[in-house]
Amino acid sequence: MQDNRFAREVIHRDYNSHPPAFAPGYKTSVLRSPRNALISLQNSLSEITGPVFSDSDLGPLDNDLIMNYAKDDLPIGERIIVHGYVRDGFGRPMKNTLVEVWQANAGGRYRHKKDQYLAPIDPNFGGCGRVLTDENGYYFFRTIKPGPYPWRNQASDWRPSHIHFSLSGDAFAQRLITQMYFEGDPIIRQCPIVRTLNNDDAVRTLIAELDTHAAVPLDCLAYRFDLVLRGQRATLFENRTQGVAR
Repeated sequence: MQDNRFAREVIHRDYNSHPPAFAPGYKTSVLRSPRNALISLQNSLSEITGPVFSDSDLGPLDNDLIMNYAKDDLPIGERIIVHGYVRDGFGRPMKNTLVEVWQANAGGRYRHKKDQYLAPIDPNFGGCGRVLTDENGYYFFRTIKPGPYPWRNQASDWRPSHIHFSLSGDAFAQRLITQMYFEGDPIIRQCPIVRTLNNDDAVRTLIAELDTHAAVPLDCLAYRFDLVLRGQRATLFENRTQGVAR
């Protein structure tokens, strides 16, 4: 059967399955959330095809956050592998999908000039990486497990350990920006951002499971995190309103 994905518009997401844009418990949403009804615009060919990436766009250490910023020594922290599959809403593998990640270091601090958390900067950890999925939609990268950190939402709010993901599928309308949490982290349920999701199944799409089969003995644990771009069982994005679409 001919694949006619590009002969029609990308299927619209179900807004009812996402958190509300206005969630006072997550204070940033108060100013960022839209006040008017959303308008659905027809996609042009540029939105339903492209971008296109290839291995030549990436460096040899782009998917190794342990090594790609190391200078005088290795970064400090728990070494882990994160891996999984990217699929579309019909369960088909999404090959050549660009998966970009960024995160805090083991102490919970980002390499960013505006991050003023008292945890130290790790001089050997940059916290950014990227990888392309293969023919089966599979991706993996090595990194250091990020630490939790406090944030100025309420007086005692903390963000659970998490890794930011940005995915560019085979259409601009499939762009997904989300976050991955770690199985067993008790801070997940207390996070005001996560609590904007009123559906336990939706929360579970954001949590990576420990995968001992993919661990490297005497080296690192592994976590499995599959992503679905649009459609049933889609991976939700969190309550971020800066142009995130899927």
